[in-house]
Amino acid sequence: MGLFDFLKPKQNTAAIAKDRLRIIVAQERTSRGAPDYLPLLQRELLEVIRKYIAVDAEAVKVEVHKDGEQELLDISVTLPEARAGA
Repeated sequence: MGLFDFLKPKQNTAAIAKDRLRIIVAQERTSRGAPDYLPLLQRELLEVIRKYIAVDAEAVKVEVHKDGEQELLDISVTLPEARAGA
């Protein structure tokens, strides 16, 4: 340990900021082409599913995929594991 090591920053803040920016840009790119109704659709699906099964918010995923000229709506619901004796 050098005499002036305590003056050096412990983390490279430029690298951290660059990584954060990459994450933000990636999120924007994925949501840019998505229709505006997807977040609302996801919330409403979650409300309906919760009437029958206890699931958390991350359990419902709604995405739009292109298949040639057609757009496909992909809805994925992760169900909780069945309890023993149920």
